[in-house]
Amino acid sequence: MNRLRSLPRPLRRGSAASVSDPRPSPGLTRAANGVPGALAGLAACAVVWGTLSAPTALLWSTALLSAYLALRFMLAALAWARGLRLIRQWERRDWRAEYDRRRRARSRSMAWQDVHHLVILPSVNESEALLSRSLDRLAAWPDAARAMTVVLAMEGTDLVAADRAARLQRRYATCFRHTLTTNHPANLSGEVRGKSANLAWATRHARNVLVDQEGYSPKQIVVTVMDADTLWHPAYFDCLTTLFATEDERYTTFWQAPIRYQGNIWTAHWLMRPLHAQASAWELAYLAAPWWQALPMSSYSLSLSLLDSSGGWATDAVADEWHMYIRSFSAHQGHLRLQPIFLPFLAHIVSADTVTQTLLARCRQTIRHAWGAEEIGHAMRSAVHTQGMKGWRLALRVAHDHLLAGAGAVWLGLGTQLPVLLAPAWWRVQFSSAPFLLLQVSLLTVAAVSALFWWGDWRSRPALQASQRQSFLSELIGLLLLPALTAWCVTLPLLYAHTCLLLGQRPRFQATPKE
Repeated sequence: MNRLRSLPRPLRRGSAASVSDPRPSPGLTRAANGVPGALAGLAACAVVWGTLSAPTALLWSTALLSAYLALRFMLAALAWARGLRLIRQWERRDWRAEYDRRRRARSRSMAWQDVHHLVILPSVNESEALLSRSLDRLAAWPDAARAMTVVLAMEGTDLVAADRAARLQRRYATCFRHTLTTNHPANLSGEVRGKSANLAWATRHARNVLVDQEGYSPKQIVVTVMDADTLWHPAYFDCLTTLFATEDERYTTFWQAPIRYQGNIWTAHWLMRPLHAQASAWELAYLAAPWWQALPMSSYSLSLSLLDSSGGWATDAVADEWHMYIRSFSAHQGHLRLQPIFLPFLAHIVSADTVTQTLLARCRQTIRHAWGAEEIGHAMRSAVHTQGMKGWRLALRVAHDHLLAGAGAVWLGLGTQLPVLLAPAWWRVQFSSAPFLLLQVSLLTVAAVSALFWWGDWRSRPALQASQRQSFLSELIGLLLLPALTAWCVTLPLLYAHTCLLLGQRPRFQATPKE
């Protein structure tokens, strides 16, 4: 049936020879997990000491930190602008014609019809309407009925998930090559509840159907992970098929599209829109910047061959995308890349019935994301086992954002406020000093870039049917409140999660509503 069937099959997940998995030792894991929380505590103590004993040194250090933050924002603005230009270029491209052009130029290309897409859609407590919206977008791909298998990966903790999945399976039975359902059992030994364990369970079932029963080779299957609210760009799978079929490094590549939090943009609370506009801009900036290391996020693609050779998704990890990337990086001794696909997909903003519930839901989401600090130890262990400096650069990238958003935010927040409260007379005479001017210019730069990111997000949103002027004015208020919203929805829950990890605990897993 398939001309790639004769290709050598990678070793199965669980085979000791199939992958070198750099699992951190318990001591290293505990120490690395505690680093962000410990540094945040040290930063708080240092700021208090500096305010009372060395205020000038504290002011200079705070100003330099703010200057570093402003530099990052300016670089992000340049990368974001480049990313917007690339999106316009990629959206104008005919990817099927691009495939024909590339195949004529590259002798090692695969045939278009030999590529099969395995799309895994993990779900926990999402509504049937939300899942249907995502499945409709998948089914709109012209080759879906021939070349796409969709797995509805339900969680056993959702008591009505099986019935919901059965209804969806019947409704979309003819839309895809296969519409499969799995029900990940709760409380399996050695597992941590979350997306990664669910993906591991669903992949084993799908692999049995596609590889063992139908004879597909793992080398021709592209696995795409998506969240329940992901709405792929209409050209995403044409582009992914083209890149996978024509690139020589297809088996050591992750593919990542930029996220735009616009799936429910006009029904989500207006306070959340400026905050998520920043997140969308930064995700695009990381993908478009040649000077930064991009990492997979939320919804991404990789070959089943790479998945097999790297050991598959871990059942005890929380950050499935970072953990899988680091695991693959180590298994292939750093010979791994992330290829951006500049065709943005839409995702939902966290939403609830009231302002208070929305803010609390966003805090819970941040706490869950902050568990990614556990990957610092994993990345450090990988760096030890990887030749050269690539591993340490990856470890620094994994650690950087957690430390800047945790200890860095503590230093910057307390360093600008405590002197005002504890040493007001000294603070007043610093208004014309060099560090104070540097601090003000840096913070104004951050504010200006943040406003630019919000404006760009506003212009890229789906059209609003009515009350656009009223929404614009309310979001301006949200933009002015952005520092306070960031502190409440990002910094404080992140510090809570880091403190839990420092104490050897894991915060309780809670799914967040997005409807």
